[in-house]
Amino acid sequence: METKYSQNAKIYKAFCDENRQQILELLRSGEKCACKLMEITGISQSAISYHMKILVESGIVVARQEGKWTHYQIDTAGCEHAVAVLREITTPMDQSDLVDCCQKKASNS
Repeated sequence: METKYSQNAKIYKAFCDENRQQILELLRSGEKCACKLMEITGISQSAISYHMKILVESGIVVARQEGKWTHYQIDTAGCEHAVAVLREITTPMDQSDLVDCCQKKASNS
């Protein structure tokens, strides 16, 4: 079973590469075929496939097959989820949340 931490790591792994950032920037203007992404970025087919797999697994991008080509676009719901996760993990807890968190950890040990 996948934990929330491994799910969150997939989201942020998607943003941690210059090529994936370039691809996301291209997808901001709308759906693009893998062939167009290869042409614009100069990235090989195998590398595009690798990067798109990571972006799709993160939920930030969705894929649609048309013939032999795959078309990609940014998924609004996936992006909203990524923003919510970032907000959650960077928002300081108040002291009562911290005490509850520590007590739960101690009781699980």
